[in-house]
Amino acid sequence: MSFSPNGSFIIQRQIDQACQDGSRTATVTGDFEIRRTIRIPSDFTLILNNCHLVMAKNSFCNMFVNESHDTVTGNTIGGTDRNITIEGVGRVILDGGEYNGLSERNSLKDGNPHISVNNMILFTNVDGFTIRNLHLRNQRWWAMNFVFCRNGRIQNIDFRSDDTWADEDGMRYHGLGMPGDAAFKYDKIHIKNSDGIDLRRGCHDIIIENITGFTEDDTIALTGLDGQIERMYFVEGLCPDIYNVIIRNVNSSAFCANVRLLNQSGVKLYNILVDGVFDSSKDSPHMGRGMTAVRLGDNNMYGTRHATPDETKNITVRNVCSRAKAAMIVSGAMSDCLFENIRTFDDCTTAIEDHATVDITPFLR
Repeated sequence: MSFSPNGSFIIQRQIDQACQDGSRTATVTGDFEIRRTIRIPSDFTLILNNCHLVMAKNSFCNMFVNESHDTVTGNTIGGTDRNITIEGVGRVILDGGEYNGLSERNSLKDGNPHISVNNMILFTNVDGFTIRNLHLRNQRWWAMNFVFCRNGRIQNIDFRSDDTWADEDGMRYHGLGMPGDAAFKYDKIHIKNSDGIDLRRGCHDIIIENITGFTEDDTIALTGLDGQIERMYFVEGLCPDIYNVIIRNVNSSAFCANVRLLNQSGVKLYNILVDGVFDSSKDSPHMGRGMTAVRLGDNNMYGTRHATPDETKNITVRNVCSRAKAAMIVSGAMSDCLFENIRTFDDCTTAIEDHATVDITPFLR
């Protein structure tokens, strides 16, 4: 397949022209190589019509960000971008292309940029957004990342992570033998932690629905932590918690979890509905058996302290079907939770880990 090498310039020019003529809508058709980040302004609709966009070899940038991302005003309430839509028409592929070698281990080391440049879509401080009808392939880290974003909808998204892994002799393979096998070691994976959709601190009032495919790590992760990425894109004056999120109709293969909920260090996570999760990992073309369909909390420490029951609350998980090692794992303290219609197959289990204290009515009904 031949890709136009000037994709970033062509698409950005279309966006700029649409702002100048007042239409504030641009339609992109064709196959383009992306070498520089494309910025989408407020009150704008970008339509991708039967196109394939691929990150250029040796590139270190996002594919799409909101206009004020990583600017002086972008981390302020006054710098909020609003009402941004990315919509696919027909078959639209956003492709990470050839891996650039940037990982969490070498992020900000030896002259490398922060790992977040490997998000294909990175929105920070956006109020009102829609992203739908896209196929994301070969993400170099998390495919979509949202920090301090609210009032959004993400729907009809299909993922396919790079499933390359290497044996002890350095020989590379695809598919069979990928994560899920008991003997598999994580350090063999070519691209690590290639999530699908990540909501980080400050995200609320968001619907995620109709998500399919294969992700090497978590398909959807709601992660309330006080880490580096949260400090980079922190917006003073906005609530830092994650709340009012609906996740519906997830059918995916995932090494770690189809849906993961995690909060620590005082960040609250509440009013979350997860309805309809089908774990399709067992005997998939990409991997063996996954670890868990839905995971709440974690025994490991990712911040200064674990969450308290009043910080993780009002979590509803229903209609889960799993052949992973565990359909559901619950760790830590939480309150006012409802888990119902959790279906397990092929010796799949459910687990409440050692230090979990859960106020649920009822559990696994």
